[in-house]
Amino acid sequence: MELTRAQESRTAIEKLYIEMRHFFNRGFYKPSGVSGREVNEALLSLRPEIYGSINDGKKVELDGLVYVIDRLPKGIEQCRYIRFITEEGYQESGFEPIIPPRRKRNCYRVDKNLMLMEITRGRSEIYDSLTHLTFLFNEAEKIRRVALDDKIKGVGDEARHRYIAREWIKLEEIVSGKETIDDQNRDIAFTYLSKLLGRTYEETKQAYNRLAQNPAHNNGLFHIVYWLGKLAIDEFLHNHDREINFSPALRENIGHHIYGERWANRIKELLAAEGLLGRPLHIVSANPHSVLNALFAHPALNKALGKRSIEELALELSKPENADLRDRVEEYAAGHGMYFLYENSGANIPVQVFDMAKVPPAQLHPELNAHPPADGQPQPVILVMDYAFGEQAYETMDELLKPHRPNGQPGTKLNVASISIMGKAGILEGEKGDLMIPTSHVFEGTADNYPFVNDFKAADFEGFGLRVFEGAMITVLGTSLQNRDVLSYFKHASWQAVGLEMEGAHYQKAIQAAAQIRRHISPDVTLRYAYYASDNPLVTGSTLASGSLGMVGVKPTYLITIKILQRILA
Repeated sequence: MELTRAQESRTAIEKLYIEMRHFFNRGFYKPSGVSGREVNEALLSLRPEIYGSINDGKKVELDGLVYVIDRLPKGIEQCRYIRFITEEGYQESGFEPIIPPRRKRNCYRVDKNLMLMEITRGRSEIYDSLTHLTFLFNEAEKIRRVALDDKIKGVGDEARHRYIAREWIKLEEIVSGKETIDDQNRDIAFTYLSKLLGRTYEETKQAYNRLAQNPAHNNGLFHIVYWLGKLAIDEFLHNHDREINFSPALRENIGHHIYGERWANRIKELLAAEGLLGRPLHIVSANPHSVLNALFAHPALNKALGKRSIEELALELSKPENADLRDRVEEYAAGHGMYFLYENSGANIPVQVFDMAKVPPAQLHPELNAHPPADGQPQPVILVMDYAFGEQAYETMDELLKPHRPNGQPGTKLNVASISIMGKAGILEGEKGDLMIPTSHVFEGTADNYPFVNDFKAADFEGFGLRVFEGAMITVLGTSLQNRDVLSYFKHASWQAVGLEMEGAHYQKAIQAAAQIRRHISPDVTLRYAYYASDNPLVTGSTLASGSLGMVGVKPTYLITIKILQRILA
C-alpha cells in the first residue's frame, strides 16, 4: 500500500521528534553528521508551509529566514558551536544577555564561535529551536553551492579563485568593510546578493528591509547570508564541523517543573500576602496589555481623550508615539488594585493580578457591563498570565492550580471560579484576524483528545465584522513543522478542525487533572477558550513567516478580552 502525502508527512514529523529526542539524550550532534542529515532529510520530506521554498535547492527561502532570525539570538549565524543550557549562573557573569525579539530567552555569546541558549520553557522550546537551526543549515548549504563550485576540492590553492563565484567575493568585500554600501551602490549590492540567494532583486530588497526594521536584534541580510555561507564553506573545504550540544544540567532538569513551580509559588505568595487567597479567582491566559487596557484605559484617559470605545482606546495606545498614555494607564492601574510580578522565575511568563474590590464598577468602561456583586458576595480577583509556550502550558497551569503550601504547611486551595484562554492560532478556513471557538482539543500525533464545555459559543462573537468558526482545535507539536497535507487532513476528515495552536491540549490536560483527579479545584470551574487567527498556513503567503498581524490583531484581541471580562464582571 502506498502512503498518502498526509501519512508521509505524519511519519516525517514523528521522525524529526524521535531524532531530536535522541540528540538530547545523547548530549550532542553534528548537523553534517549522519543524524543531522537524517533530520534535514525529514524536514525536506515534510515541506513545512512556514519554510516556503525550503525544497527548492536553487532558492534560499527568505520569508522563512526572516522568521527564524527573529527567534534566534543575534550573531548565531557566526557560531560553529551552539550549546543549550538551563539557568547555570550566566546571569551573574560578564556576558551580556542577548534576547531574541520573538522568543524571550537569555542567550550568551561566549566568543566568536560559541553561543549559549538558555532553555526554561521545556522540550517544546528545544524542538522549536532545533527545527529553526536545521532550516538555517539547509539554507546555508544552498548559499555554499552557489558560492563554490564543488570541483574546488581537487584544485590547488593557486587556482581556487577560479571556482569561487564573483558574487561571493563581492559579498565578502562588503561584509569585511573593504567596500561600503551607500545610496549609490546599494542596488548593485542587492543585485550580487540576489544571485547568491537565487531570488529576484525585489525579493532580496524586501528581506533586507524586513530585517532592517530590527537592527538591534540582527546583523542585517548581507552579514547573515555571508556568515551562513562561510561556515558551510569552512566545513566543506576544511572539515570545520558545526556542533550543537546540551549541557548536563539541562538534561537533568528538563521536565521537572522547576521553573513552573517557582513561578506559581511567587503568585500564591502574592495572593496570600494581599489577602486574596479566598476570593473568587479568575485565571486568564492572554497578552499583558489587553486586560490592563480594557479595564483601566477608560478611567485613566477619558478626560484626556473623551468618550471612546475600548477598541479605539486600544488603537490609540498601540501607537509608538503614545508611550506617555500607556504610562498613565499603568500608573492608574497600580493605584487601583493591580499588582505586577516582574519575571525572575525563569519561566518568562509575566503576571498581573487585579483586585477588583479596589475598582468601583461605575468607573469601568460601559462596554464591560460591570455590576457590583450581590450583598455579601466577594469581589473577583483576576490573574492574567502571559502566553506559555507549548508543553510549558501544562507545567505552569499544573503548578498554579495546586494548593498553596507555604513551608510545608497544610495546603490552602485556590478558589478558582473560571479559567479563560485567549490565544493566537493558525486558522484552516478564513484569514488573519478571524476567530476560532474550540469545542475540544486534539493532540496531534497521539491518542489524546480533550472535549470540554466551552462557556463561549460562536454566536457570542457574531455581528462584530469578523468571521467565527467553531469546532475542534489541533494542538500541534510545533508550528514550524506543519504542512499542507496534514492540515488539510485535519480540516476535511471527520475531525473537522478549525485551527491549530500549541498550548490548548496542555492547558486542558492540567485543568482536567486538577479538577477531576487531584480535586485541587472545583469540577464545575467555568472554562472559556477563544482564539484569533495569526495566520492561515493553507494559504500561500499567509503563514507566520509573512509577518505579524499588526493593527489587524487589535479588533479580535480586544473583542475576546471584552467578552472574557463581561463574563467575569457580570
